Amino acid sequence: MVTMLEARLQTQQRNSQETGLWSSGFGMKLEAVTPFLGKYRPFVGRCCQTCTPKSWESLFHRSIMDLGFCNVILVKEENTRFRGWLVRRLCYFLWSLEQHIPPCQDAPQKIMESTGVQNVISGRAPGGAGEGQVPGLVKKEVQRILGHIQAPLHPFLLRLFSWALLRFLNCVFLNVQLHKGQMKMVHKATQAGLPLVLLSTHKSLLDGILMPFVLLSQGLGVLRVVWDPRACSPTLRALLKKLGGLFLPPEANLTLDSSEGVLARAVVHASLVPLGLWTGALAVLRSLWGWGRSPRVCVRVHLAQPFSLQEYTTNARSCWGSRQTLEQLLQPIVLGQCNVVPDTEKEQEWTPATGPLLALKEEDQLLVRRLSRHVLNASVTSSAVMSTAIMAALLLFKHQKLLGEFSWLTEETLLRGFDVGFSGQLRCLVQHTLSLLRAHVALLRVHQGDLLVVPRPGPGLTRLARLSAELLPAFLSEAVGACAVRGLLAGRVPSEGPWELQGIELLSQNELYRQILLLLHLLPQDLLLLQPCQSSYCYCQEVLDRLIQCGLLVAEETPGSRAACDTGRQRLSAKLLWKPSGDFTDSDSDDFEEAEGRYFRLSQQSRCPDFFLFLCRLLSPLLQAFAQAATFLHQGQLPDTESGYTEQLLQFLQATAQEEGFFECADPNLAISAVWTFRDLGVLQQTPSPAGPMLYLSPTFTSRENQEKLEQFIRQFICS
Repeated sequence: MVTMLEARLQTQQRNSQETGLWSSGFGMKLEAVTPFLGKYRPFVGRCCQTCTPKSWESLFHRSIMDLGFCNVILVKEENTRFRGWLVRRLCYFLWSLEQHIPPCQDAPQKIMESTGVQNVISGRAPGGAGEGQVPGLVKKEVQRILGHIQAPLHPFLLRLFSWALLRFLNCVFLNVQLHKGQMKMVHKATQAGLPLVLLSTHKSLLDGILMPFVLLSQGLGVLRVVWDPRACSPTLRALLKKLGGLFLPPEANLTLDSSEGVLARAVVHASLVPLGLWTGALAVLRSLWGWGRSPRVCVRVHLAQPFSLQEYTTNARSCWGSRQTLEQLLQPIVLGQCNVVPDTEKEQEWTPATGPLLALKEEDQLLVRRLSRHVLNASVTSSAVMSTAIMAALLLFKHQKLLGEFSWLTEETLLRGFDVGFSGQLRCLVQHTLSLLRAHVALLRVHQGDLLVVPRPGPGLTRLARLSAELLPAFLSEAVGACAVRGLLAGRVPSEGPWELQGIELLSQNELYRQILLLLHLLPQDLLLLQPCQSSYCYCQEVLDRLIQCGLLVAEETPGSRAACDTGRQRLSAKLLWKPSGDFTDSDSDDFEEAEGRYFRLSQQSRCPDFFLFLCRLLSPLLQAFAQAATFLHQGQLPDTESGYTEQLLQFLQATAQEEGFFECADPNLAISAVWTFRDLGVLQQTPSPAGPMLYLSPTFTSRENQEKLEQFIRQFICS
């Protein structure tokens, strides 16, 4: 779900002085921005075709792009079974009475009969009745734990709560938009009669209020939602249970060797379907109280395409191949000990190791971790890009013609299959976006009535960088490719050299593959959004194709080589042309042996230098944080806990930002990514201690020479 802080755009006529504030720079009048190209808006959030091909085909609504949005908080007389003037005044109340609340029948009995609970009762599981406990006492303990987790739904309270929430949401929001096609897919998934599990990305604290209301209003029943018992009083906990809330028992998070947590985890495993997560209800109310005194805003709820979990678990295991750690892949190359990138995938799992996850087998843990990457990919790609993200990127990268550049960047985002969450008159839209960013920008009037917009120096740049990062998924492939090209040219042409000089250099396809692979291994997987079933080499080809499609790279025909467009003289190679299904790409140039003779140059089109710099700067905050983390290695106080060293690094980033004026990388999230990446790379090593895991500097990187090699390796991808 994306919270759209976009108030209704004002469309009144501007006076003659205001109309001279902006200059499009395109030689034409740009009137409006639409959230689609041509007839249809892009469809986003499809499930993985490799791991869930049946769901990809069957749970897709064919006319989804023809369907528009509906306002789920707009309830009128037509939404009830009754008509008349009194109905028009009581439509909210009558609507809440007509909502279908399915009964939860025999839930305690089903949980008692589940395999996990029966294993504990019979003693087949460690800590069960077979180890000295009486089965009758175990059954009573199961009932006690189940009573702590949930309670029977109270229909009257649910209807009363939905009525009050409907009135409250209409007071706070202009509308709550829901794509009809996305809802059609969810309805189609529920027709099989299987439980529906919803995972939220929690872009807003409002998720806990909006998601259950939206699903109830669309006829999907009551969403069972997990609450943190420590954040609620006993009275509030009892009320939330009757509204569908679930509360994990404290024993469920005990260590695996604790017998007290075995039964609790078994009950939780059997009872938490369907489930979601509500967090920070009091913080939600406090934030909404502040919003209530400001202009009403709009909200859009995004739902990715559903898929069968059973189908995923069956197919995903067949996509597992050999993998190596980041230390095995990159450390020898960073230190100059070898030049060949191993032909294997990177194993990097940053999923929190919670008690329920550690209770699973190692194979099942890997399955859950890779499922989380699929879910993350779908959730990010299904989220709309907001106008504040586009404007923040333009301001950070010092684009001067805001009207024209804003329209251009919106169109480029749509061309890449990403949705945008705004529309309206271009001039009003830009002015409104700047008003949302007014705390971080300064508006200066210059000669002839023009308006100069500049970011405010200081920590506000960190906020702009965080907003502009929301644009990165749409341009990620091109950004990785541009930084890889920069790394390839780093040893040949200075970054501040003229574009024409850089365009002279020939770039072989194999060299480009290698640089892209190095950067892919360096960047965190939660940033790259690579699906675990996708090969890195296939992604390398995708990156190269994107660079060619956007016009940054052009093929160069070397003397004596066959023209790239000449397909008539190709002959079948001695080996078979059939390849594994995971190796198919949109291009026929994924044979690395045939790619040795292919070369490219940087395009000399007039717009290419600015676009190349824009793409490189999208990754600059993260790469700068990594580079400064390498500089900090000889200053950091080690050994220290992970949180302690992260705080040291963050203070160093903030101090460096004050000196150099580059505040974009002074972000806590970037500091955490740097520490975790250096730990996986073998720069930092971790040892257990009574105070918790401690980090210390690896013996390999205690020398300043190796620290400088690490920093130089990272800085080759940064474009100044």
